[in-house]
Amino acid sequence: HTGAQTAREGRFEQANGGTLFLDEIGDMSLPMQSKLLRVLQEREFERLGSSRTVKVDVRIVAATSANLERRIEESTFRSDLFYRLNVVHLRVPPLRERADDIRPLGEYLLHRFSVSAGIPRKSVDDEVWEALATYRWPGNVRQLQNCMERSAALSGLAPTITVEHLPEEVRVTGVYGTPARPGRGAVVPEITDEGVNFDAVVTRVERE
Repeated sequence: HTGAQTAREGRFEQANGGTLFLDEIGDMSLPMQSKLLRVLQEREFERLGSSRTVKVDVRIVAATSANLERRIEESTFRSDLFYRLNVVHLRVPPLRERADDIRPLGEYLLHRFSVSAGIPRKSVDDEVWEALATYRWPGNVRQLQNCMERSAALSGLAPTITVEHLPEEVRVTGVYGTPARPGRGAVVPEITDEGVNFDAVVTRVERE
């Protein structure tokens, strides 16, 4: 338990007998890493402000987008914690390497958003899937989720999401993307020797 001022169950106690998922483990501070390692090794801990030892039996699933081997070299991640966690290693390739997954994931994320937002389910134009398949997705599935939700919102009452409803960075060549075919009404900034007038492009996008 960290930072708690009152006696209440922490995450390890809540997960006792089950599974605890630790997301972005690579961003954990060194003091927190030390505490986590002790719990994993001893399978027990003491609550803050209490001398009572709490024993737990928890399966740990940890995920990170960071290169932990590099962080170990940089002394920002403990090697002993890495080897304690790295019992079964599953590498999930980035979304850009799994083009076949983009459509089923996008359809699922769109359906989930439509249900939660209480809007009718929308269809998606084939050109949208083509554009999504050519984008490099630096933000992986979270970015795809954001893209589907924004597109559904921008499409308003239209029953179909089309290319012009996609976020600008997906519709047009972006810093991290690959060229996607712009649809009708897409704002494609003309890049001259003097560069791009950012304010003008933003104004045009807002108008769209």
